[in-house]
Amino acid sequence: MNRAQLEHVIRAAATISGESEIVVIGSQAILGRYPDAPSELLISADVDVYPRRHPERAELIDGSIGELSPFHETYGYYAQGVGEHTAVLPDGWQARLVPVPTNAGTGLCLEPHDLLVSKYVAGREKDREYARAAVRHRLVEREVLLERLAHAPVDQAQA
Repeated sequence: MNRAQLEHVIRAAATISGESEIVVIGSQAILGRYPDAPSELLISADVDVYPRRHPERAELIDGSIGELSPFHETYGYYAQGVGEHTAVLPDGWQARLVPVPTNAGTGLCLEPHDLLVSKYVAGREKDREYARAAVRHRLVEREVLLERLAHAPVDQAQA
């Protein structure tokens, strides 16, 4: 995926949902802050999104431009409509969202440190690999990650 494709998904999601702000919480949110992010961070074909003011409309997005939809078959990428609580995020994350304006609406992408906290908490191997790559490419700072993790609702079983 690249920034132009992310913007395409944001435009389509905004149009389908009738919402002007679309929150991007998955791995492709890195494109908000880093439009030319390293390719190893851009291998996912899906963009995890939900409308900011009406998150329940994520189902409309998923049903219209989700996996195996004509949109996906045509373009090779798709939107994954998710819930607003899909990712575990540190306090204050909403104030740090990175705007990606389009002519149909604005994507609000997780700030990279917040994104990596969510990846850490998810704990899947693909998430650990993603986080290691972002650190290796110096897209985040260790101290900020540790501070954000300390302010994330993580129980001891996850830490």
